[in-house]
Amino acid sequence: MDSDVLTRADQAPAAPAPSTADPLWWRSAVIYQVYVRSFADGNGDGTGDLAGVRARLGYLKDLGVDAIWFNPWYPSPLADGGYDVQDYRDIDPRFGTLAEAEALIAEALELGIRTIIDVVPNHISDQHPWFQEALAAGPGSPARERFWFHPGKGENGDEIPTHWVSSFQGETWTRTTNPDGTPGEWYLHMFTPEQPDLNWNHPDVRREHEDILRFWFDRGVAGVRIDSAALLIKDADLPEVGEKPDHPTEDRDELHDVYRSWRAIADSYPGTRVLVGEIWVPDIDRFTAYLRPDEMHTAFNFDFLARPWGAASFRESISATLAAHAPVGAPSTWVLSNHDVTRPVTRYGREDTAFAFLRKRFGVPTDPQLGLHRARAAALLVAALPGSLYIYQGDELGLPEVEDLPLDLIEDPMHFRSGGTDPGRDGCRVPLPWAGSSAPFGFGRDGSAPWLPQPAGWSGLTVEAQAADPDSTLSLYREALRLRRALPALGDGPLEWWDDAAPAASDVLAFRRGDDFACVVNTGDDPAALPAGADLLLSSSPLEHGALAGNATAWLRIGAATDPHPTAHTTEAPAPRG
Repeated sequence: MDSDVLTRADQAPAAPAPSTADPLWWRSAVIYQVYVRSFADGNGDGTGDLAGVRARLGYLKDLGVDAIWFNPWYPSPLADGGYDVQDYRDIDPRFGTLAEAEALIAEALELGIRTIIDVVPNHISDQHPWFQEALAAGPGSPARERFWFHPGKGENGDEIPTHWVSSFQGETWTRTTNPDGTPGEWYLHMFTPEQPDLNWNHPDVRREHEDILRFWFDRGVAGVRIDSAALLIKDADLPEVGEKPDHPTEDRDELHDVYRSWRAIADSYPGTRVLVGEIWVPDIDRFTAYLRPDEMHTAFNFDFLARPWGAASFRESISATLAAHAPVGAPSTWVLSNHDVTRPVTRYGREDTAFAFLRKRFGVPTDPQLGLHRARAAALLVAALPGSLYIYQGDELGLPEVEDLPLDLIEDPMHFRSGGTDPGRDGCRVPLPWAGSSAPFGFGRDGSAPWLPQPAGWSGLTVEAQAADPDSTLSLYREALRLRRALPALGDGPLEWWDDAAPAASDVLAFRRGDDFACVVNTGDDPAALPAGADLLLSSSPLEHGALAGNATAWLRIGAATDPHPTAHTTEAPAPRG
């Protein structure tokens, strides 16, 4: 990158430290997702742990985040990366201890960083005491009523009770074996057989999760991210999909009672303890129903993440999202990736830049340089939008998806349940590079090999290398988050489109926040002129003779005299590239 990639008119004032007492902190928060196993290894065994996170809290403070969201850190057989929970009230010994988690929560808060934890209410591990008790108790027992045990269909019960499709592809029922060795009942699992679904019609299940919330709120966590939040309730009649107007397993109306009870618990604690839903619901109005004032505070906005690269695509998503959130008064969230999604550097370098789980395949070509330019531009775009911002660990380093992992090291069940056609999600879970010129790049001490191998070419992507480079992706993120905190117009608040005069096919997306800030995104390949009279605060790529490069974003300081129609003010723009 050229040296003027971070060009700005002048330095904004120093950003104030976040207030841990602010009841509205969540509306504008920058939340950093930590996948513990791959963040930093504190004891040198090749697995990330809480000691590693504690040692790197200063890095997160310097980055400028307001909160950390931890993927599940509970004891787990890791059949699905920790989303098969064995004990909700403890820490997996590979990651540390409960005392370490309590210390981390307190230490982070001293730095102005809150902690959000993952709860997984739809299912538990098949090694959880409840499920082991249910298996031992046998058909018709009260212990089995906490789950979805059911006789099979057909003369001998050999046929599955329903043909519901797993979120990981394949069937959703597994047959048990009775103590005498004969085939038994079937049990439901919307993910893997190691993750039996809980029956949320049972009072034990509801009471247990309410107690889990209190357990962690008592330890100072500022919120919970709710995994698979729209899947908890199932139709007890077990209809096939399409037999009734409503879906038998997704987005059922009864869910809202569950989250109202959770919100009441959260609101009973001092400060604001937030509920954040992972909700994959295509209908935007159904989606925002979860964000009514007595339910969740926010939910992940996956619509933007799934959109293909382009000004029209992005504008449509942003407009629809903001319009749907407005009636319920909730801020939107913006996220480019997470532990389940192909990293932006790789995704945006492909011909098909939209994301969908079922389209993931091995060997899809990508242009890493184009992808990096677009990922940097997208980072500035989402950081300028109203609401809260999520950053998945490593995206601030511009890490690509690792697509050549040895097949014998892949652990993700999505790979195996696809018959090997889906590469799975391990490629975005490779341990972070911190320092040095060779693996493990400072991930752990003593040079122990990490649980997944890092590419040899990552030496230029380490935190150490990028912190010393003002043009690096890490420097871009740090400066963007500093400005985001320092500029009153950013974060929560209104957005005004600034490109209404642009043709529908325009590659340029532009909006303003407040009276003196504008964001311009050029999703095309050719340079685009910037508005006359605007001062450059930050750009994701160097300007080209005063024009915004292709696949780039600029943050501008504007005034009353700034003309919002940049096409009329080309300043020494070069000839279009072929």
